[in-house]
Amino acid sequence: MERTAPPVGHLPNHHVEHVMGMAVSLDVRDHGSTAAIDEAVSWLHHVDATFSTHRLDTPVSRLGLGELTLDEMPDEVLGVLRRCEELHDDTGGVFDVLAVPAPNGSHLDPSGLVKGWSLERAAEILERHGAHHFCINGGGDLVVRGEASAGEPWRVGIRHPDDPSQTAAVIEVSGHAAVATSGSYERGAHIIDPTTGEPTTDLASVTIVGTDLGDVDAYATAVYAMGVDGLTWLTIRHPDHHGFVVTRDGRTFETPGFAQLRAGGRRGVLGRD
Repeated sequence: MERTAPPVGHLPNHHVEHVMGMAVSLDVRDHGSTAAIDEAVSWLHHVDATFSTHRLDTPVSRLGLGELTLDEMPDEVLGVLRRCEELHDDTGGVFDVLAVPAPNGSHLDPSGLVKGWSLERAAEILERHGAHHFCINGGGDLVVRGEASAGEPWRVGIRHPDDPSQTAAVIEVSGHAAVATSGSYERGAHIIDPTTGEPTTDLASVTIVGTDLGDVDAYATAVYAMGVDGLTWLTIRHPDHHGFVVTRDGRTFETPGFAQLRAGGRRGVLGRD
């Protein structure tokens, strides 16, 4: 992401935390109290201790391994699993938390929702503390509020899947926005098409823009598994979301809404004030 100057009279409050197996940066451009950032970081560590499929002692791991039952799950786990069921139905079964074994050996892995869901709630914590202009970046997925500086949107560079030193596109967003990218360049071919049981191979990367990172992250995973046709699904089912894909042979496709977000075009003010 490209950085610009903070609003006049304010200094950015920037923090980077390694949690949930990734670096999470919190860049607050106004009212960035230490207490707000500390609470957001504490929340993310709580999510890791509750949902991680890389640890055997978390409630989600113990549920997937049959050591605990749904009746013994915290409400937040039940809420995430209910949303995963809704996403499963919404995507015609493409988003499936039971598709492949998780790192803990179980067949339950809600990670495709949890990262975005947790970062969205970290943003809500900052907002409760009075922050209105900030960006949270978790492993390349972004939650954005307000502006990067007075009158200037946040500029988001989308990494090119074949060359990490290049961008495939640059967009501008402000207001209440979320951006998520799914691809094979970080973890290899890890997204499985549940209809075949095999890794998907049509696309190199998918970027989705919307207003809630939990949904956006899940939709990026689903479109990646669907292939280029996933953009049609997105446009029909969720016209308030915008998508951009890069195919394995280097072609790019995008929805009309995404084209309007490109840097230099119409400013992309999304979502709620």
